[in-house]
Amino acid sequence: MAASYAGECFCGSVRIEASGEPEGMGYCHCRSCRSWSGGPVNAFSLWKPDAVRVVSGGENIATFEKTEMSQRKYCSKCGGHVMANHPTLGLVDVFAATLPTLAFAPGVHVNYAETVLPMKDGLPKMKDFPKEFGGSGDLVAE
Repeated sequence: MAASYAGECFCGSVRIEASGEPEGMGYCHCRSCRSWSGGPVNAFSLWKPDAVRVVSGGENIATFEKTEMSQRKYCSKCGGHVMANHPTLGLVDVFAATLPTLAFAPGVHVNYAETVLPMKDGLPKMKDFPKEFGGSGDLVAE
């Protein structure tokens, strides 16, 4: 049986479930993620869309789409962030903090050229995104 991870927005009105294992986990340092998350870095877990489902409170989900790259989903009651659809990548980013029982195991930093919080953890630091996701694929120094 596949693993299952339950998550919810800040007030608990929106409940989600992610099944199986994420396609990848890491940190994003881009200005958009920093601004949206309210922090210096965003911890992400990427899932195939069919691995993430809204269990309850779907009527409370609102979407903000600044660019075609990200459809950011949040609770319209409390404003709590839940996930972001990335249609151009075919993936859903469920914020790592939204899934408290997921053993967060980051493998990469993306958009590290924009960092405001240098992190010396030995993980690869991508200048922007991997080539497969439309980036340069270039690494930068830790």
